[in-house]
Amino acid sequence: MWEIIGTVLGVIGVGLMIRQQLWGWPVGLVQVGIYAWVFYGAKLYSDTILQFFFFMIQVYGWWHWSRRSTPGSSPQEALPVTQLSPMARAGWVAVGAGLTVVWGWGMHRLTDATLPWWDAFILIFSLIAQWLQARKNLECWLGWLLVNTVAVGVYWVKDLRLTSGLYLIFWLMSLWGWREWRQALKNSA
Repeated sequence: MWEIIGTVLGVIGVGLMIRQQLWGWPVGLVQVGIYAWVFYGAKLYSDTILQFFFFMIQVYGWWHWSRRSTPGSSPQEALPVTQLSPMARAGWVAVGAGLTVVWGWGMHRLTDATLPWWDAFILIFSLIAQWLQARKNLECWLGWLLVNTVAVGVYWVKDLRLTSGLYLIFWLMSLWGWREWRQALKNSA
């Protein structure tokens, strides 16, 4: 039941993010709360912890985006989509890879986590993608494409079929988000 509710809210929340709607943030807050419970039950501890970090970043994103938005404002009047420099992109990838190794090793050695390395990748690169989304950087969608690719397989193996399906939908929505935000970036230039 909770997985179904989280799945529905996840699709709604990402759809709102693609459209650059402020309501995506409160929907996301409820969704990550639900998924913290689902992942804890599946012993995916990194994903459980991830939901708590998501919650904090979602609060920040809601605040950051709302500083420029007013009720009824169009995405063009709101906080603009930006793009990272090539050096910043490389930096985020390097930091993500390093932290994935450290976190995966810790989960492998200190817990009974299943799939600790893949779970660590999902944790670290989701945090990076979520942060970039809160900052309204176009590259967040590339991060989500990577994360969602790995997540589909991990959740399928863990017999979280609805969640795996949700992340397949998220993968497709990430392509849509990339296209929409890239167009918004071009329109603002």
